Amino acid sequence: MRVYEREPVAQYRAGAVVPVTGNFVDGSGLDAALAGADVVYHLISTTVPGTSNIDPVGDVQSNLVGTIRLVQKMKKHQVKRIVYLSSGGTVYGDPSRLPVSEDHPLDPLCSYGIVKVAVEKYLNMYSVLEGLTATVLRVSNPYGGMARRTNDLQGVIPIFLRKMVAGKSIEIWGDGSTVRDYIYIDDLIDAMVCALEAQGSAVYNIGSGVGHSLNEVLAILSEVTGIEPRVGYSVPRGFDVTRIVLDVSRAREALGWQPRTTLYEGCNRYWGMLRMQMAGA
Repeated sequence: MRVYEREPVAQYRAGAVVPVTGNFVDGSGLDAALAGADVVYHLISTTVPGTSNIDPVGDVQSNLVGTIRLVQKMKKHQVKRIVYLSSGGTVYGDPSRLPVSEDHPLDPLCSYGIVKVAVEKYLNMYSVLEGLTATVLRVSNPYGGMARRTNDLQGVIPIFLRKMVAGKSIEIWGDGSTVRDYIYIDDLIDAMVCALEAQGSAVYNIGSGVGHSLNEVLAILSEVTGIEPRVGYSVPRGFDVTRIVLDVSRAREALGWQPRTTLYEGCNRYWGMLRMQMAGA
């Protein structure tokens, strides 16, 4: 079993990034992006769980059809490997057991999760019939890094932090007992690098393997920042899963990967980065 330390991630980050302008929905730019490529990392989604049910037709047309078009163009350019970031938080629905392993039934409650499952099925079809190597990473809730998120639709920790700093009220659907699995961005990147050496097509849960309620997240952020949050609670949404924690043992055993960052450590590190960012560093 091979266990990666931080060095391989740093090596990949050090490589040159060449941006290609395009449109995933209509496929423009894909040929230029795929020319000479060895592997595709598919991280695109035009929707989030909270918006996908508003326009499920658009969700299917943009994300599912867009991915099928991508795979067809991969075949044209003889690109044989894809790493797809699916959703460990939505594809299982309300789980019957915790932690959730990859063989748990897939019963998503939102179009976002349904489309993720459909993409996984198409990738499996192309794997069996066309020889595509498809590594699916069912990722929990990532956070951290220096991303400048500008909306309040997805990403509990960055949303909470931004509102706490601005002195704004935080709106929570339900009583704050909803449990999620949060993974720090460095641990996720490690998993994505390890996925390059995956043998054959397979599905892996990628998370911390530990669950935290929204109230626990708020308590940690308050301790890290020294800011007392203003919180309002409202009626829970029907499509929100009540509890989800991922079993990551398959990724640990097959990929030699494991999460290393606790939620407190990750929030503390993220807060330090945001403070530097706000100071213009």
